[in-house]
Amino acid sequence: MKTVKEFDELFDSGEDISEFVDYSKATRPNLAQKRVNLDLPVWMIEKLDKEAKRLGVARQAIMKMFLAQHLEKAI
Repeated sequence: MKTVKEFDELFDSGEDISEFVDYSKATRPNLAQKRVNLDLPVWMIEKLDKEAKRLGVARQAIMKMFLAQHLEKAI
């Protein structure tokens, strides 16, 4: 059995920690989704598309990432 500190050090150093995790009880909280409609100005959509293309992801992924980052800072 590892201490929390030892576990964190293994994880932070990129070691395989799977032997210490009981995946049979793992859950993914807050994954429920709800569709929303959002009207944005064209200039904003163009900037989102440019950034999405630069990162190789979809516009929706960029929007989710930006919103999540902002909300985590705000809360």
